[in-house]
Amino acid sequence: MADFTMSILGLKKKQPKTFKVKVSTMDAEMEFSCEVKWKGKDLFDLVCRTIGLRETWFFGLRYTVKDTYAWLKPDKQVLDQEVPKDSPITFHFLAKFFPEKVEDELVQEITQHLFFLQVKKQILDEEIFCSPEASVLLASYAVQAKYGDYDPNFHKPGFLAQDELLPKRVLMQYQMTPDMWEEKITAWYAEHRNITRDEAEMEYLKIAQDLEMYGVSYFSITQNKRDTELLLGVDAQGLHIYSPNNKLSPNKSFPWSGIRNISYSEKEFTIKPLDKKKEVFKFYSSQLRVNKLILQLCIGNHDLFMRRRKVDSIEVQQMKTQAKEEKARKKVERQILAREKQMREEAERAKEEMERRMFQLQDEARMANEALLRSEETADLLAEKAQIAEEEAKLLAHKAAEAEQDRQRLEVTALKTKEEKRLMEQKMREAESLAVKLVEQSERRLKEADHLKQDLNEAKDAERRAKQKLLEITKPTYPLIAAYSNMGGSIRMDFKDSDMKRLSMEIERERLEYMEKSKHLQDQLKELKSEIESLKLEEQQQAGLYSLRSYAEPPYIPHSNVRNTQRNSAYMAQMAFYEEV
Repeated sequence: MADFTMSILGLKKKQPKTFKVKVSTMDAEMEFSCEVKWKGKDLFDLVCRTIGLRETWFFGLRYTVKDTYAWLKPDKQVLDQEVPKDSPITFHFLAKFFPEKVEDELVQEITQHLFFLQVKKQILDEEIFCSPEASVLLASYAVQAKYGDYDPNFHKPGFLAQDELLPKRVLMQYQMTPDMWEEKITAWYAEHRNITRDEAEMEYLKIAQDLEMYGVSYFSITQNKRDTELLLGVDAQGLHIYSPNNKLSPNKSFPWSGIRNISYSEKEFTIKPLDKKKEVFKFYSSQLRVNKLILQLCIGNHDLFMRRRKVDSIEVQQMKTQAKEEKARKKVERQILAREKQMREEAERAKEEMERRMFQLQDEARMANEALLRSEETADLLAEKAQIAEEEAKLLAHKAAEAEQDRQRLEVTALKTKEEKRLMEQKMREAESLAVKLVEQSERRLKEADHLKQDLNEAKDAERRAKQKLLEITKPTYPLIAAYSNMGGSIRMDFKDSDMKRLSMEIERERLEYMEKSKHLQDQLKELKSEIESLKLEEQQQAGLYSLRSYAEPPYIPHSNVRNTQRNSAYMAQMAFYEEV
């Protein structure tokens, strides 16, 4: 029993002590339990195996120390470094060194994806300066990598509202709404059809690697003892010296191919050019921790620079071959999927076309049935209408025959009426001429009556004067008057009385003659008037019967009737005058 207890205690002592570690990548967080004696390389390899990364030389585990950051050293125990004492200890798995040409150096998709996420975050956080035009183009590739091909039926306006795609500096530089920015990004996004996620991420990195601040680590330095503030930039190309307010254009550059040696002593760095004729450049950094970081970056970038210019190692060649085969396999798979997708789309389109055609045929059949029913109803209606039309045709034919008989009868009546009207007009013209003659005769007789009346008045005046004269003569002696009257006076008086009688008889004869003629003329006018009235009545009756072919004419009253009426009035006035006489 004692031996068993001792064995258990021995096992407990052999169990290593551990500590908790949390590692954050650009798209995941992982927690590990690490042994106390683990070095930085052990933890780094564990992370790389977990995420399946083989291009380990670009990456490192970074942690924060006070106001700056540091990279976990691979050859030193984790707990012996200045790592935070929190539990769990937090590390960030990030790219420490950047390739010169991403398309040639980044082999694995996981490597491309991690670089894409890190560079994208640096651009959005404005650690890498990017123009607005390039920002929109990069954002379109980021959208293609996340959402795949653009589909207007699925990607409705506002689908990018929750995505951070542009730097705040770019958004504030222009007075544009989020919808306007989304419209610009979508316009480019629609052009990236049939580009896979890894291809879109590679296109993003190919554009980003040409930016001036891509892959550059900046440090504050001073030159010589004048304490002139400068910036030191370390990247895959070499060392660059910048002004504090300009990180885009270096004042001086030292490419790795032109550097013979870099050394530092406490705070002083010395860059010795390969060309001995060139001046040695020295600069100072006040923090020892920063100096060590600068030296690490310089050594790592220089090693990678020299490595790129050598033949690839067996491991890298295998990785590239595998990556090439994997890309070929994925390409074939994508082609197969694209073909299947195309066939499925064609099948769906054919199905939709068949359904559409079926619905169309159903609609056509329904419409044909409705048309057939309508045609049958129309046929019945047309048959009924034909029967009615036939009856109406018979009735109209009968009415047409009657109308033709009426027309013929009315034509005969019209011809007769025209002949009677012509005769009546002839009689009226004859009566008019007769009336004109009578008027002329009456005027002539009137003049003769005036002359006779004048002669009669003169005779009466002469008789009155003679009587007056006779009285004047007979006043002195009555016997003389009596004698004179017995002698010659009686003769004169007898003469005058005979003339007067003769004249009166002649006037009376003329008056009787004109009265007879006037009576005869009045009888003719009355007869003519009655004939005209009878013709008017007949015309009105005929106009009512013959309304379809002719219209009613007003009764014809010749202008000569008016004249005859006036002349008859004059004649009657003359007759009245003769009656007075």
